[in-house]
Order: sequence, then structure tokens, then C-alpha cells
Amino acid sequence: MHEPGQEEKTYVLNFGPQHPSTHGVLRVELQMEGEFITKAAPDIGYGHRGHEHMAENRNYQQFLPNMGRVDYLHALAYNQGYCMAVEKLTGLEVPERAEFIRVITAELNRIASHLLWVGAYLLDLGAFTPFLYCFDDRENILDLLDRVTGSRLTYCYYRFGGVPKDIDDEFMAGCRAFITRLRGRFKDYDDLVTKNIIFIKRTRDIGVISKEQCVRYGLTGPMVRGSGIPYDIRKSEPYSVYPRFDFEIPIGERGDIMDRYLVRIREMAQSLRIIEQALDKLPDGPIMAEKVPKRIKPAAGEVYQAVETARGEFGCYIVSEGDIKPYRIKLRVPSFGNLSILPEIAVDTLVADLVAILGSIDVVVPEIDR
Repeated sequence: MHEPGQEEKTYVLNFGPQHPSTHGVLRVELQMEGEFITKAAPDIGYGHRGHEHMAENRNYQQFLPNMGRVDYLHALAYNQGYCMAVEKLTGLEVPERAEFIRVITAELNRIASHLLWVGAYLLDLGAFTPFLYCFDDRENILDLLDRVTGSRLTYCYYRFGGVPKDIDDEFMAGCRAFITRLRGRFKDYDDLVTKNIIFIKRTRDIGVISKEQCVRYGLTGPMVRGSGIPYDIRKSEPYSVYPRFDFEIPIGERGDIMDRYLVRIREMAQSLRIIEQALDKLPDGPIMAEKVPKRIKPAAGEVYQAVETARGEFGCYIVSEGDIKPYRIKLRVPSFGNLSILPEIAVDTLVADLVAILGSIDVVVPEIDR
């Protein structure tokens, strides 16, 4: 309550769900004092689809296409996580060639996700040209993945026991051409974005997240690596054939927006290294396990499988009661945990900085509203 005659200095501002920089249906209720934020409360659930409940009413194969709709920007990582969980539950052995194909396509999809983030993020901050550069590069990846998956966004390419379609010489040649192309483009991104004084002023020492905060909030992906913690599921809890490849985990020093940006840029370079090694070492052989049952009916039990997506750790927990349908599926998605720190780091920042901070988290709202 304010005293009679006293000027009211605080007010409430709705940031979204229609604001373009919320990228969909995320609303953040802001308490403001002038241009400064005193409280930020994310309001989620506008696009809830009930994926986990749908899983309990479908058999294992029927639920597989849902994975491409949870995080539509890195759908293949979700394909992989779910397939690996079911394979672990049923004891299916994936052929070596299929594992390599999964890694190649998942890493291409990771780069496509990061390119979209860079382009859209710079658009949020007022720069249009990088958006065109990023989508020009991303289009090359979509053409490659379209060739083997039949899709350009919500992929459903992996199957329990392997992959349904092999990659050919044209696809591999296209991958090598793209690797050369993107490596040559990093200098353009460096000149256009990284060294841009406006971008530096908008990101350096803004939205700083400490290591202690990362642990407390369970942050994963570029969020935790930007704060200097080299946690990556591909190294920390190795899966598939990732242990066979030589790659580094980029980390930041200050934990600010700039570090999170640099981590994602450097991750793309590391993904190119992984793809190139996988193409060089690609073994011959089958792409599907032998005698995969037409209807999956695992024994009673439970399993958890985590994979590294473009946004962090995706974990799939399945409880089976020996039926063709899972008793329970729980999806641990990275955006939900990463967004949870926003109310703490948004306090005492400007509204304009909130746009930069929220964008640096790289939230996919349908992933939160699963």
C-alpha cells in the first residue's frame, strides 16, 4: 500500500505470450520499478500437449513420432534417447553402422539447432543480417537430412534396433561439402557478430550465472558449460559410439551471455569434427538389428537413458509392466530446468537485458509444455 499522495513507482508488465522474443507461448510476468525488474515469474503451460500421458495410451512404436514434437529443433536427439531407452529395456543390440549413422545425423541436427538459435537470437537483439547467414547455412543441413529422413523438422528417423534407411555416397559427399562450407563461414560469424561492439555491449557481463547456481538449479547444456563446468553427457556418461571420437567440450569463463554464445559457436565446430571422423570410420554392415519384434513387449522393469541435446540433458525414464504399452514414461527436458533460473538472474536488470538473457537460455517452449 502507498501513502496518500505518494507516487507509485512499481508496476506489472506482461512480457509475452505474444512478444516476438518469447518465441511462442511463454509469458513472463514482470514487476518493474522504472526500467528495472524487481521480480520475474515465468508462466508456462499455454501449449501443453500431454506427451507423457499420451505415452501411456499408445504402444512403444506409436509413441515414437511424439519425440520429434517435444523439441522440434533437435528432434533426432529425442529420437535417439527414446530408442536407446527402449533398446536397453528390451535388450536389442544396435548394429555398429546404425550407431554411426545416428551420430552423424544427430550432430547435423545439433548444428541446425544452434544455427537457428544464433539467427533468431540476433534478430531479437535487432540484427537482421546474421539471421540470413544462419538460415542459408541451415538450409544445407535440412536438404541433407531430408534426403535420408524424409522430413525437414519433426524427424522420426530412428527405429528400435537401428535406422530404416541407409546413407549413400551422395549424402556423405554432401556432408563433407557442408563441413568445408561451415568451417569457412566461422570467420564471417566472427566478424559479423562476435566482434560487433553492439553485440558485445549487449552480452558481456550480462546475465551472469555462477557455477554454484548451475548446480543448484540443475542447469545442463550450453548453460552450464558457459559457466565453466565441462558437463556433457557425450563425455560424462558416454553412449552410442561417441567414445570413439576425438572432440572437446567448449566452456566459458565468466558465465555471461557472451560465454553462452561462444560455447554454442564452438560446439558447432566440434560437431563438424565428430561428423568428419564418423564418415571416415563408417563401417559396413546391417543398419537394423536381427529379429526385431513387430510389436515391442518388454519384460517388467524400469530404465533411464540420458542423451545430450542442443539445449542440454534429455532423459527418458520408462516403467514397464510387461505390456505393449509403457506403464509410465517421464521425460526430463533441459529447457524446463534452464528456464527455472530466470527469476533469479533477471532481478535488477533492464527490460532490454531480459530479452538478451531469455534468448541466451535458448528455450524451446513446446519442450517445457510437454
